[in-house]
Amino acid sequence: MSHNIKGLVQDSSSKQCVPLCSLADLKLRFLCPSDLPEVKTLCRQWFPIEYPDVWYEDITTNPHFYALAATLHMQIIGLLVAETKPLSKMNKEDQDILPPSLTGQTQIGYILTLGVSDSFRGHGIASLLLDNYLGHLMAHESPQVQAVLLHVLTTNQRAITFYQRRNFVKHTFLPYYYNIKGKPKDGFSYVRYINGGHPPWTLIDYFQHWTRALSVMEVCWWPVRVVAKFWGLIARSATAVMTHRLS
Repeated sequence: MSHNIKGLVQDSSSKQCVPLCSLADLKLRFLCPSDLPEVKTLCRQWFPIEYPDVWYEDITTNPHFYALAATLHMQIIGLLVAETKPLSKMNKEDQDILPPSLTGQTQIGYILTLGVSDSFRGHGIASLLLDNYLGHLMAHESPQVQAVLLHVLTTNQRAITFYQRRNFVKHTFLPYYYNIKGKPKDGFSYVRYINGGHPPWTLIDYFQHWTRALSVMEVCWWPVRVVAKFWGLIARSATAVMTHRLS
């Protein structure tokens, strides 16, 4: 049974890093039922959100979840938990990350958690876990998986910077999205498009598309050239206005 628990990435606080013994000592493997006590302890250390016991049972037993652990000498030091869901099953505030023309059965990758033990941050372990998951979606899953979504606290600047460097873009500001120890906390949603996925087109996107289409037409008919120049002028003007409003 799958539970829609809001995803959260690791808090930004960290201790001084210690060097890994060697890359050969670091291994990736999927979670198994015997990992449940260790995973529960780590998640309670890493994340402020309280996950129910059934969630830990699910991620350590249910193959629906992509639950990947980074281990060093058999000890879990990093963890990524994700799932693949139809667009129609995503939360309402997340369903507009893809064009409405796509079917609701288009698949979305959803990262629930990504964390690394304090002592081992800064060694690329989070990147290794994320790369493995993205590689899985792009190489082994159906091309229908066109976007990867996650949620993060607005105050978690370290995680936000990490994801932005990995080509995730901010999608939505989510006021009071989290309930942390009885207090509401704001969140952001971030998305990375894969397998040809893209966000819904804006009016400016349509202007630019038709301008490019008209400009490459091998015709001499002057009305078409006039129209192309007209659309190009509108597109540039609209882009300049939007840029000014966002600056």
